[in-house]
Amino acid sequence: MRLQLLMIGKSRRPEMCALLEDYANRIRHSCPLEILEVRDADAALKKLDADRAATAILLDAGGRMIDSNALAKWLGELRDRGTRQLIFICGNAGGFPESLRERVSQKFSLSPMTLSHELARVVLVEQLYRAFAILSGSPYPK
Repeated sequence: MRLQLLMIGKSRRPEMCALLEDYANRIRHSCPLEILEVRDADAALKKLDADRAATAILLDAGGRMIDSNALAKWLGELRDRGTRQLIFICGNAGGFPESLRERVSQKFSLSPMTLSHELARVVLVEQLYRAFAILSGSPYPK
């Protein structure tokens, strides 16, 4: 299974970029991961249209709340069923246009609190790393 983080807009804060890359590199020990920053929602839609077979998940405050263990279980089930690609879509400070919300049926919420888009990206990669650590029996999530 391959993961892609489709980020609308750029991360500008170097400390956030460093954290994102650190966790991304850790994830890459468990599965291939690509981080793709696109200019706007239209570019994100084009990318999704090009990868129609991929499972897309929109990170949205109104999405389904799951804990770390449930995320790990969900990822493990997708992996075991042969899912080839997962695309997590992270918005920018402006949120998502309705066209993107309609295109992606699965929505997850990282927290009931509002997070900056740059912090949400870091939380996502840390939780993905934690999920793979849970699946592998690593002591990290303890």
